[in-house]
Formats: sequence, structure tokens, C-alpha cells
Amino acid sequence: MQRRTLLAASLLAAVPLAIARAGTQAPFDAGAFAAAQAAGKPILVFVHASWCPTCAKQQPIIADLAKTADNRDLMIFIVDFDSQKDVVKTFGVRSQSTLIAFHGKTERDRSTGATEAAIIAALVAKTRA
Repeated sequence: MQRRTLLAASLLAAVPLAIARAGTQAPFDAGAFAAAQAAGKPILVFVHASWCPTCAKQQPIIADLAKTADNRDLMIFIVDFDSQKDVVKTFGVRSQSTLIAFHGKTERDRSTGATEAAIIAALVAKTRA
């Protein structure tokens, strides 16, 4: 009984991670990404690796940008460079620390290795209509 309860609790705890909410970061989920595209949302895909120092520099900049009023509708999807190779390949990404800006289904721009707040902010601005 206790094992089932722990399993159920862990499954329920994982569910919100797959659902990206505006202004938050969530692990990449193909269904949630497709829904955000279909709804015409501003989207940032962040191809990240836990061992990447450049990604570590990008993370707080992206988090700060997500908190601004201009980006209140921004959907941020985190792709794990090491464990989500199929997604990395689908996006045509060759390196971690890649940021891809979409507005709905249209890719607006991408950047790899940028760690300056102004450059990342300019990329994020391209996600808006």
C-alpha cells in the first residue's frame, strides 16, 4: 500500500512539469509545444545541458526575462541536450546553449552560446507578434 502511494505521489508530482505555463520554464513536451504553437504563443526553446557553463549563465537571464510584463505570455521549453537527442535532432541543433525563438509555428531566430542579457532579450523579443 505504501509503495503504491509513493508511486502515485511521484507520478502526480511529475505531471505539472510537462505542462508549460506562460512565464515559466518546463521540460520539453511535444504535445505542450504543439499546443503552444497552434495557439500562436510566443515560445522560447532552450537546449540545455546540466554540465554546460554557458547554459548556467543563460539560465538566470532567461528566468529574469520571463518575469517581465512584456514576456508574461512567453512559453519556455527546456530541451535536455543529453537525454532528448531526438528533439535536439528535430530542431537541427548541434550544440547545447542554443536558444530558438518561435512565434506560433514560425521560427523567428536562434542563437547558440549567447550569454549577454541584451542579446538574449533581443532574441526573446522576436517571439512576440
